Amino acid sequence: MKKGVMRPGHVQIRVLDLEEALKHYVELLGLIEMDRDEQGRVYLKGWTEVDKFSVVLREADQPGMDFMGFKCLDEASVDQLEKDLLAFGCEVETLPAEELKGCGRRIRFKAPSGHDFELYASKEQTGKWGLSNRNPEAWPRGLKGIKATRFDHCLLYGIDLDRTLELFRDVLGFDLAEQVVAPDGKRVAQFLTASMKAHDVAFIDHPEPGRFHHASFFLETWEDVLRAADLISMTDTSLDIGPTRHGLTHGKTIYFFDPAGNRNEVFCGGDYHYPDHEPVTWDADELGKAIFYHDRQLNERFLTALT
Repeated sequence: MKKGVMRPGHVQIRVLDLEEALKHYVELLGLIEMDRDEQGRVYLKGWTEVDKFSVVLREADQPGMDFMGFKCLDEASVDQLEKDLLAFGCEVETLPAEELKGCGRRIRFKAPSGHDFELYASKEQTGKWGLSNRNPEAWPRGLKGIKATRFDHCLLYGIDLDRTLELFRDVLGFDLAEQVVAPDGKRVAQFLTASMKAHDVAFIDHPEPGRFHHASFFLETWEDVLRAADLISMTDTSLDIGPTRHGLTHGKTIYFFDPAGNRNEVFCGGDYHYPDHEPVTWDADELGKAIFYHDRQLNERFLTALT
């Protein structure tokens, strides 16, 4: 049953050198800088996104993800979800409006996986970048690099997948769209959605809590993914793997790293999910094909390079 969570809203990523990071996220990935704050954080968005920002970069000593936020239908939904989170056993922190510039009050909690998440209902809407809301053109001129359209999801590594699934399914209203199951029946990967997308957040079982695998950005076509590969090579950006196709979700994808070592993905296509769909299940001994459908071989770096 849906509980008021609409979609992924933002992710705050730690980078080691802010100016180097901006060259990567703006000039290569093609996100648009929207604002900066007194803490030195920089706010970015994809050109199709109507809210003011979806990516926040913060300079720090260690790379990784600070938190991921989900936008809810309204303030009443946030109020009810706060009560439900407390009843589930989560500690909840309230952050005031404008602690993130242009964003309303947020409630933050830690999932059993060890990751911090936020819920909020209001954020300043600036509209699709370069386009009017009335009689809009097909796309704006002046886009840079890969021309990422939107922040789509995060993949996170951590502990206690069962309890994390309970939290996202029973409290937040997500569906389990896809999973990887070991021979003993243990779920070692889970792909969760609050929408029709293949996933809005995903978790991989890992002995260390709170690790960040990647933030993903949506492109429209396979040709866009191939063009992204060209630009990654042209700029001598560190490539992880691709272009290729996933078995899981069937998205067409490429992975690469920002200067701090945080992994990015750009992808197109992929499955869709309705609430009446049964979860798609992969056997763990088919994990190579599940992750990299074409060569069916696991890339060790893909499994172990985390921030």
